[in-house]
This record gives sequence, C-alpha cells and structure tokens, in this order.
Amino acid sequence: MTAATTAAARAYRGSHTQDRSPEELREIVSHVGAELELAPAEHIIEWAVATFGDRFAITSSMGDAVLAHLASRVAPGIDVVFLDTGYHFAETIGTRDAVATTLPVNLLTITPKQTVAEQDAEHGADLYARDPDLCCQLRKVQPLADALSGYQAWATGLRRAETHNRVIAPVVGWDARKGKVKVSPLARWSDEQVDRYVAEHRILVNPLVDDGYPSIGCWPCTRRVAPGEDPRSGRWAGSTKTECGIHA
Repeated sequence: MTAATTAAARAYRGSHTQDRSPEELREIVSHVGAELELAPAEHIIEWAVATFGDRFAITSSMGDAVLAHLASRVAPGIDVVFLDTGYHFAETIGTRDAVATTLPVNLLTITPKQTVAEQDAEHGADLYARDPDLCCQLRKVQPLADALSGYQAWATGLRRAETHNRVIAPVVGWDARKGKVKVSPLARWSDEQVDRYVAEHRILVNPLVDDGYPSIGCWPCTRRVAPGEDPRSGRWAGSTKTECGIHA
C-alpha cells in the first residue's frame, strides 16, 4: 500500500466532507478531469476518496469484483452499492454475497420502492417486455438515484471497450442527472487488462461470464452471446435499447 493509498484510506474512514453545491462539484471536475485522464485506476480512486471522503461510493452490478477489489485496497470499508432489481440471476446474488464475505467493503444492497409483485399489480405483468424503459426507470434508474442522494461522487465500472456508446465516457465527469461527480476508474481498461487483473488477484467473477454472458443484467432481458458478437448484444436482444438509463 502506497503512502497516498494509506492517506486516502484514512480520509475515507475519518472524513465527513462538507456539503458542496453542484457548481462547486462541477468546478472540481473541470480542474481534474483532464489531469486524471491517463492516471492509473488506483490513483483515480485515491483522488476520489481523498476529495470526497465518505461522501464517495462505488457501485457494482456484480459481473465481477474488479472495481470493488481496487477500491477496498485504497479505502477498506468503502461503501459498495448493489442494486437488487428483483430480477437478478441467482449467480449474480451469489457473487454479491461472496464479495460481501471476502472483501473489506461495506456492501449496501438497495431495492426498488415496489416489489416485482407490486409493480405487476400496478402496471401489469412483464412490464420489461412491454415497456423496458419504464421497467428500468422503476427498478434501476430511480432506486439508484435515491440511494446515491447522500453522496457527492460515485464510481462505476464503466469501460469504453464494452460498447461504442461508451467510448466518450470520461474518467472523471459530471453526472448532470444525479448532480454528482461520476468517476470511472476503469474507463480506459481493455478486456485484456481486466483479464490480467482478475488472474493476478484471483478476483471473483460472476459464473455467468464463463457461460456466455459477458454483460449481465436482469434475467428477462439478458441472453447468451455467441462468439464474435458484441458483448452487449445479449442485453435487450431484438430491440433498439442498449442502455438501462443509469449511464444516459
């Protein structure tokens, strides 16, 4: 652990960062965005922890534990937010439980305001098939926004290599919809870099990845991907939808 990492860990455990206005947060982004663009992922997380303290959290969809592992090395006990939509594969829930057991993180599982049954009663069964955008809004976008309301910055495992729509994802950017700083420490990582990190540190990976699911979402809207296909082509297959809205 470097001196900077140790300092960042102390900052996370002991800091209650003062409130900052959206203007102040946007100013932070404008000053450091370009500076951190080529920085190693660990340094990006160190900066976020030192800047925002316990007002910084990471999110994980539990496709793997790469980001959670990186963050836990910088700031043991860091908040890791997991969104349980009610439609997850059993393997995804199992990966979440394994992360909570094996990594020094504070794993926070959040859920939508309505259960699946309650949503069905109000909107009709299988909303995901009839109006996937509304289903994502109710079960993903709004619950995550609510869960992050007490933070000033959040980190995502978003990578530019995953899809053409994510090529321009900044390492440190402004999330206008949430009014927060959005940090993507892995944005520049290639698939090969992820694989090396997983192998070197024996990172937990969702078993579905080896079963033909390189991008894992809710089970009704995710299918296996054939070799050579776009890794995200299994999400909302047969429709023009490519994102749930969290990163829109």
